[in-house]
Amino acid sequence: MRKRKLGTSGLEVSELGFGCMGLNFLDGKGLDKKDAITLLHSAVEMGVTFFDTAEAYGPYTNEELVGEALEPFRKDVVIATKFGCKDARPAVGLDSRPETIRAVTEASLKRLKTDYIDLLYQHRVDPNVPIEEVAGTVKDLIQEGKVKYFGLSEASAVTIRRAHSVQPVSALQSEYSLFWREPEDEIIPTLEELGIGFVPFSPLGKGFLTGIINKKLEDIDRRNIIPRFSEENIQANLVLVDALSEIAKAKGITTGQLALAWLLAQKPWIAPIPGTTKLHRLEENIASTDIVLTADELAEIDKTVSGITIVGDRYPEFLEKQIDR
Repeated sequence: MRKRKLGTSGLEVSELGFGCMGLNFLDGKGLDKKDAITLLHSAVEMGVTFFDTAEAYGPYTNEELVGEALEPFRKDVVIATKFGCKDARPAVGLDSRPETIRAVTEASLKRLKTDYIDLLYQHRVDPNVPIEEVAGTVKDLIQEGKVKYFGLSEASAVTIRRAHSVQPVSALQSEYSLFWREPEDEIIPTLEELGIGFVPFSPLGKGFLTGIINKKLEDIDRRNIIPRFSEENIQANLVLVDALSEIAKAKGITTGQLALAWLLAQKPWIAPIPGTTKLHRLEENIASTDIVLTADELAEIDKTVSGITIVGDRYPEFLEKQIDR
């Protein structure tokens, strides 16, 4: 697989990464440890070098899984993790005090079985701690060799600029897909200006853009807390998937591959991190990196999506309040 540089920081990753959250956290089922490790090993063998986790996934268990699975390949992979949720639980609140950042980093290093974190993100912007203090703390960790690069997640353009003035931000991780294009307004121009890479999470719309979701989710599925995935809103939003599936069919690819190829075509410093628990989906995702969309096809996709209104918020209310605006 080809590699991409996340902005001008020098951080190089596979053009498609792997979002690890769902391996044992996302939908209430997940994989057993052995199968999850086997899948991560398969990803490495297929050329994926960029893996995303966080202390809040579990909490803690996802980092432990990623650490064990990637230990044999440590020098060849980029591991990203995050701090910023109080007691590693988003529902409890936010905590990016300098002492917390340091404590979380030390604990993450142990769980990840490594002596450095490639990319350390602030999971959510803490309104009670100036972003300059956060950036300064990570800057110290970088100087100490415990962290290599600094990232933000779901941060506003103003916050990105303030943080970047203290410690260069290498990457922003936020939701971006054909299901959610808001970053195009302010965020992407800001990142391009400052030389910051973009790591879209949920590049397949939390699975919606694959076309396999067309009815009420199982009760155990964690996406049930997301308004966009209510039974009524799923039905309303299927118009988007139906339209994209027609374009994909004409191209001879899946709707999910179309969504990933579209993202990769937006900017050369974008590296999406789709997650999966299935080998055939991993293979399908990786195959999207070889798909080239023509200018006419990109224009058709843009015209199609621009005429469709997505129904439902992308977070439940308590998480929506944590978004930096």
